[in-house]
Amino acid sequence: MTSGWIFLISFIALAAGVVLGMMLRNQLPKQLLDGAKEVVRLGAGFLATLSAVLISLMITSAKSSYDTQDSHFRTLAAYLVETDQLLVQYGPETLQIRILMRQAVPAAIDRIWREKRAGSQDSAFTSASLAEQISSAIATLSPANDAQRALKRRIEEASDEIARTRLLMFADGDAAIPMPLLLILIVWLAVVFASYSLFVEPGRIVVAALLVFALSIASALFLVADLSQPFVGVMQIPKEQLRHILAPLG
Repeated sequence: MTSGWIFLISFIALAAGVVLGMMLRNQLPKQLLDGAKEVVRLGAGFLATLSAVLISLMITSAKSSYDTQDSHFRTLAAYLVETDQLLVQYGPETLQIRILMRQAVPAAIDRIWREKRAGSQDSAFTSASLAEQISSAIATLSPANDAQRALKRRIEEASDEIARTRLLMFADGDAAIPMPLLLILIVWLAVVFASYSLFVEPGRIVVAALLVFALSIASALFLVADLSQPFVGVMQIPKEQLRHILAPLG
């Protein structure tokens, strides 16, 4: 489920809780409400605390997942630049490899984003064409002196790191929000909001305040959902930065 749908569903559920509380206030006898007032408030306070803790944990988990993937992304970019610089130092015979890298990087990046959007964790990992092509081209280099032999070893190490980082991006799955957990949280919050409107006299200020609070909490759930999907959504990792990380030749 996308972050936009989660925001919309949670806001509607909380607003429905407010309406339900107001309807119950009009339907139930005043004596019954006064007798249950303290118990309902204590229970609502307990649910509100549980919900706050759960939202906090979900935000922490989603942010950690986002930062992990962003770190892999930056590491991949760094090794690509390092490999390109080492190829320049090696000599003009690496020109075709550098051209190949500039052709392979955009396609490889598009593939990574496409895999993540399609839920690649449900399928087996296949080697990225970027690492395969670069490694094969580097293997064909024939060093003519000690300096080139040392550079070739460093180039091969950087190429291995590119392949390893690509594998880590696949293996570290996005921290998707479990749907049962999300539904339970929304139910808790709806009950809390229903209790808020159950014992107060409805008015414009009260309704506006409750709707603002509902909007704020729905925004928090939107933030959790968006951070848990680093390759889609509003706050997705910007792939254009990596697509153009290598400077144009000439």
